[in-house]
Amino acid sequence: MTLDVLLIATGALGVLVAALSARIRRLPVSEPLLALVVGVLVGPEVLRALPFPPITTEHASVHDATRILLVISVMGVALRYPFGSVRAQLRPVSILLLMAMPAMALISTGLTAGILGVTLGAALLLGTAICPTDPVLASSVVTGKPAEEDLPARDRQILSLESGANDGLALLFVLAAVAFAGPMSAGRAAADALWQVLGAVALGVLAGWLGGRALRAGEAHGATAHGPMLLFTVLLALLVLGLSGVLHLDGVLAAFVAGLAFNLTSTGAERTAEVEIDEAANRFAVLPMFVLLGATLPWTVWGELGWTAIALALAVLLLRRLPVLLLLKRPLNLGWPDALYLGWFGPVGVSAVFYLTLEAEELGLPETVMGAGIMVVVVSTVAHGVTSSAGRLLYRRLTGETPTGQPVLEG
Repeated sequence: MTLDVLLIATGALGVLVAALSARIRRLPVSEPLLALVVGVLVGPEVLRALPFPPITTEHASVHDATRILLVISVMGVALRYPFGSVRAQLRPVSILLLMAMPAMALISTGLTAGILGVTLGAALLLGTAICPTDPVLASSVVTGKPAEEDLPARDRQILSLESGANDGLALLFVLAAVAFAGPMSAGRAAADALWQVLGAVALGVLAGWLGGRALRAGEAHGATAHGPMLLFTVLLALLVLGLSGVLHLDGVLAAFVAGLAFNLTSTGAERTAEVEIDEAANRFAVLPMFVLLGATLPWTVWGELGWTAIALALAVLLLRRLPVLLLLKRPLNLGWPDALYLGWFGPVGVSAVFYLTLEAEELGLPETVMGAGIMVVVVSTVAHGVTSSAGRLLYRRLTGETPTGQPVLEG
C-alpha cells in the first residue's frame, strides 16, 4: 500500500510536470521543489498517506535512491556537452575541485561547529557531506531552453562539470572525516580512499570505452536506433554502479568517468539522443527521490534543534560558496555577474543526502547532525528553486547581453 501511494504521488506529479512543460523553468519553482512539497503533503505530518519513519532513524531506502539518482545524473552531465567543450573547461573546473571544494568543506565545518556547538568530528562529518555542488539541483538551473537563452554556455558547462566531478571526489573528504570521527586509522582510511577513487577511474574508463565500442558495433544491426539509445546510458550507469558496489569503489565517480569515456567515443547522433535522456532524467527521475525525502523529513529532530538548524542552513547558503567564488574570480576568468551567479547557484542536494546517509551507515551519525544536514538540503532546494528564474533574468540584466552577444532589448 505504501509503495502504491508513492507511485501514485510520483506519477501524478510527473503528469503535472509534463503538462506545464517548459513553463516551470520560467516560474519561481523547480521540479525537485514541487516533489519535495508533494512528499511533505502525503507524508506522516499532513495526510499520513506515506507513514515513513524519519530519515534520521531509517535511511537505507533513501540512501539507495540517492545512489541510483546520482549515477544517472552524473552520467548525463558527462554526456551533456561535446568532449571538446569538456576539455575546454578543464582549467576552471580543476580550480573549483582543487581549491573551492576544500574551502567549502572547511567553511561548512566551521559553521557547523560554531552554530550547532557539536564536536569537531561531528562538524567534519556534516561539513564534508554538504561541500559538493549537487548535480541534480544544478541541472535544473543550467538545462532547458530558458537557461540556454539567458546564460552563456561557459557558465553552464563549468557548473555542470564541476557538480558532476566533485560529487565523486567528495568521498575523499567524507572518508577523512569518518576516519577522524571514528575508529578507522589514518592509514586504513587513506588506503580505502585510494582504492575507491583510483579503482573508480579505471572502471569508469573501461566501462565507458566498452559501451561506446558496443554501440558502434551495433550500428550495423540497427541496435542503436533512437529509442534504444535513450535508455542505453541509463543502463550503463546502473551497470557501473553495480560493479562499483561489488568492488567497493566510488560508484558516483566511476559513473562520471564512464560518461566522459563514452562521450569521447560517441558520435553526433548518439549525443543528440543523450541530450533528450539527460533532460528527461532532470525533469522526471528526480521526482520519486524528492517525494521520498519530503515524506521522511525529521520534524521532531528539527523541533529539538530549533532555530539553530535554520541559522546553519542560511549561513551555509550565504558563506559556504559565494565568498569563495568571488575570491577565485580572477583565476577562473569570471566577470562579476558570472562569479555571483556561479557562487550562488552551487546547491546542496541529493549528494549531501547520499553522504549523510553513508556516514550514518558507517558510524551511526548523531540524529541532530543528520537533521541539521537535511535542513540545509531542504533550504537549498527551496532557495535555489525559487531564485532560479529570477537569477537568470538578473544575470541577463547585469550583463546587458544575451549569451549570443546580442544586446538585451529593454521593454
